[in-house]
This record gives sequence, C-alpha cells and structure tokens, in this order.
Amino acid sequence: MRSGARLRRWVARARLSSLRTTFTVSFAAVAAAVTVLVGFLSYDAAARLVRVDQQTVFEGVVQDLLDEVRHSALTPADFATADADGGPRDELIRPSGTVVQVLGPDASVVDRGHPPLPVGADDRRIAAARPAGQLVEHRDVDVGDGMYRVATVSLGDGRGAVQIAQEFSDTEDLLRELQQRTVLLVGAVVIAAGLFGWWLARRITSRLVRLAGAAEDVARTGRLGIQVPVAGYDEVARLGRSFDRMLGRLAQSEEDQRRLVQDAGHELRTPLTSLRTNISMLRRIDELPPAARGELVADLAQESRELTDLVNELVDLAAGQSDREPLQRVALADIAEDVAVAARRRTGRAVTVRVSGDTVVDGRPGALQRALSNLVDNAAKFDRGGGEPIDIVVTGAGMPVGASAGADVGAAVRVEVLDRGPGIAEEDLDRVFDRFYRAPDARSLPGSGLGLSIVREVAAAHGGDPFARRREGGGSAIGFTVGRGGGDGG
Repeated sequence: MRSGARLRRWVARARLSSLRTTFTVSFAAVAAAVTVLVGFLSYDAAARLVRVDQQTVFEGVVQDLLDEVRHSALTPADFATADADGGPRDELIRPSGTVVQVLGPDASVVDRGHPPLPVGADDRRIAAARPAGQLVEHRDVDVGDGMYRVATVSLGDGRGAVQIAQEFSDTEDLLRELQQRTVLLVGAVVIAAGLFGWWLARRITSRLVRLAGAAEDVARTGRLGIQVPVAGYDEVARLGRSFDRMLGRLAQSEEDQRRLVQDAGHELRTPLTSLRTNISMLRRIDELPPAARGELVADLAQESRELTDLVNELVDLAAGQSDREPLQRVALADIAEDVAVAARRRTGRAVTVRVSGDTVVDGRPGALQRALSNLVDNAAKFDRGGGEPIDIVVTGAGMPVGASAGADVGAAVRVEVLDRGPGIAEEDLDRVFDRFYRAPDARSLPGSGLGLSIVREVAAAHGGDPFARRREGGGSAIGFTVGRGGGDGG
C-alpha cells in the first residue's frame, strides 16, 4: 500500500515537473527566438552600415584623385612626400588614413607606401598610360598582415601612377568581434530566460503541487474534510477555492446521507418489529377469538400504512436533497390552489386560499407543491375537529404586516398554513422541523416526523426559511418563505 502511494505521488510530481520543464523550455525558446532575431537584424544592419560607409569614403577618395589628375598635370614628385603646407598626398591620406604609393613611368616605386603595396601587370600598364585618370581597382589584396582594397590611377603622358589602398580586414575583425559578442549576449539572455522561466514555473506550479497533494490525500484516505491550501487571486487560487468548496459540499452531502440512513434505520425498527410480532401471531390466528382476529388485522393494516408513509417520505426527502428539477418562473398562488383542490378531495375538509401581492418567484414547482402539501396534510391531521377551514395564505413582497396575519415584510414571498388544532408547545417550536422529531402529544398519531423536515429542505433550496408559531385563539401557523431574506414567523 505504501509503495503504491509513493508511486502515485512520484507520478504526480513527475507530471508537474514535466509541466514545469515544458514551461521553462517554452519560455527560454521564445526568449531565444526573439533575441536571435533582434541580434541578427542588429548585427546585419550594423555590418551593412559600416561596410557601406567605408566603401563610400574610399570611393570618395578615389574620385577626388581622379578629378585632380584630370584637371592638373601632376607628376610623381607631387605625391612623393607630404608637404608641410599640405599637398595632394595629404589630401588623400587625411580623410580615411589611406595608404599612398607612387609609381614612376616604368612602374618603379618612387615613394613606397606603409605597408608596401604590390605592383601588378595592370598597375604597370596604367603607369605607362597616355590618358590621365585611368583607373584599375583591386579588391581583397593581401598586404602584410591585412587585407586591402587597392586602386591605381594614371597621371597621364606615361608619367606614372598613384596607388591608394584602404585596409578592411580591421573592420571585418571588428564586425567579427561584434558577432561574437552578439552570440554571447544571446546565450546569456537564453540562460537568464531559462532560469527566470524555471523560477516562475516553480512559483506557479508549487501551488498546483499542493493542490494535487490534497487531491491525492482525498483519493487515498477518502476523507473529505482535508484543508485545501489556497492563496492569491489568480486562476490557480480560483481552482483551489472551487476545489475546497466542492469538497465541502461533498462532505456535507455525505454527512446528510449518513444522518438520513441512521435516522431512517432507527425509525424503521419500530414498525418492522411490530409487523414481525403481528405476523408471528398470524400462525395462531385460528386459536384467537373473533375480536382479537379483527384487532390483529386492523393493527397490520395500520402498521403497513404507517410503514408505507414512512418509506414514501424517506424517498421524498432523499429526492429533495438531490433534486435536479430546473428553476422556472412559478406563481405560488397557482400552486396553493392546486394543493387546496387536492386536499379537499383527499381529506374532505374545507381548505381556503388567500393571496395578496405578487407571488411569482423563480423556483421548482414540484418541490414547492410537495412542501405545501405536507403543511396542509399536517394541519388536517392535527385539526381533527374540522370546525373551521384550513387556510393557505400566500403573501407577496412588500405587503403590510397585517395583510397576512403577521407576515413580515423581509421575505419575497411567504406561504403559511393556518389551522385550529391543539397548537404547538413553546418548547417544540424550534424542533418541529427536525427529521423524525415528533412532539409528545403527537406520538400517538400516524406519521413519520419527516413531513416538516421536507418543508425545511425545500425552503432552504429556495433561499428561504421555515417558521412555526402559535395562533391566538388556538391552533398553529406553519409555513416557509421563498426568495431573499425570510422570517421566522415570530
């Protein structure tokens, strides 16, 4: 048993851990996707901007050199060494720190650059060219420890040429470092997002773990009174509160069923014992005198009727606890008229109905009719004189107190049955609605003690209360309220 319980707990924790892992991985994946996308776009934009800017500066220097050699007859000596007052060479070097190397008419190096630039066949051809401003451009030239972009411009009339170069390997190194830092940043963000997602998932699922533990304890022990840990106001807290309320209702329902079974078993013992005794007497019925035979048969008939009534009321009470009749708009005045008609036919008594105010409520017609019928039957049973009619008084909301012989204004609709029987003793007024309770004066009368408890169940299900009081001049007034509030009849 213990190993099975441990296994179930391990499975539940594994499922919650899987949920926690899923949440963590999902959070980290989303953060990684967003960070990678932003990092890629940022790096691409920065690299493109740097490369375009560098290319633009170099092209501007080349264009300035072309314009200068085309408009002025310059010689290699003009570019050989930088002048103190500035000269063509300074104008080439100053904008972007370009490397300048001057070639003579035979493509010999007149002024070597730092670092020296290679001289190829195209460069020699340009140095001997007659037109000024001819251009040859080389890309990705390996010079020393770096990569350069080289352009050679002819001076014209075979006077030589000027080579200018711009290093771009340092720019690529810078971009490569930026790329590495971007990757490191993405990795750090992913790790941080995973840790934060794990912490957040643990914070969220910790309450689910406690809630799952409570559910497992209920399933394992069958005890519905386990306290469910509830904290916060989010969806998990709402789930915990709903689960706690559900357990409370189940516990109350279980307690009601247990009490009903205990009370029913206690009440059924007496009539069953009496029936068993009388049935055993039937074996000797031939030996009994005729008067005793008639008394025995009458007792059997009476006990069977009482047992039938008790079973029927138990069924009604159990049905009332699990009633699934839908709510609908009903007029209690119409229900009272139907009950009065049935009572007149069943008992032969005069039953009157008095209605005042609006008696339409949201309720279950079958349950309300059952409760009102129990009240009328109870009045007919105790009021055996039959001198005055049984009154059913239905009072709507807002009616004055005198309109219904003492009705209070707090109830939406109030229903009471008035009779002129012996009345209810003061000490019994608070107990007449308990299950199987019967006042000492009523124990000799037929009945099970369940009729008024059904009235209490129906009133509670409709947001009201039952009440009982003594009438002036004798008799009792017993009823219930339906709707908001409800009075005690006092």
